[in-house]
Amino acid sequence: MNQDFWKTLHGWLNVAHSNDIQAKKRLLLEMHRQISDPGLRSDIQRILRLMDRELLARAEWAMYCVIQLR
Repeated sequence: MNQDFWKTLHGWLNVAHSNDIQAKKRLLLEMHRQISDPGLRSDIQRILRLMDRELLARAEWAMYCVIQLR
């Protein structure tokens, strides 16, 4: 996957709703199970890690905001 793809993915992750990220993540996990090409599997794993990182950052930010409101 080229550099433009990764830039677009990062941009989408910044604006996508968490539910949309989770839905795409489920699709990618299903694709990952069906694909045997090592390069493509590696790219999918990288995308999944980026999605996990974004979801974790959002959860941590939400927790921080809740703590600050106390």
